[in-house]
Amino acid sequence: MGPLGGQEMILIFIVILLLFGAKKLPELARGMGRSLGEFKKAKEEFEHEIMTADKDAYHGNSEKKTVPAAPAPAAPEKKLVAAATETEPHTADSEEKA
Repeated sequence: MGPLGGQEMILIFIVILLLFGAKKLPELARGMGRSLGEFKKAKEEFEHEIMTADKDAYHGNSEKKTVPAAPAPAAPEKKLVAAATETEPHTADSEEKA
C-alpha cells in the first residue's frame, strides 16, 4: 500500500467533516497540533538524555547523581502514648465554656 493520493485525502477530509461538523474541526486541529508539539518535545528531550548518557559513558563520567535518602522516621516515644491517655488539664477558660 503506497502513500495516500489526492483523492484519498479529500475523501478522508469529507468523512471527518461529516462526522464532526465544521465548528469542531478547528478545535480538533488545535488539539492535534498541541499533541504533536508535546510529542515532538518529549522525543527531543529523550534523544538529548540518550546522547548525554552516551557522551558521559564515552568520556568516563559514569558517576551517578543520586539524591540522598530521607532519614528513617523516629520511633514513637512512650510519652506520646501516655499523654494521649491523660485527660485535659483543668483551666479557667474551660470553666467559662461550660
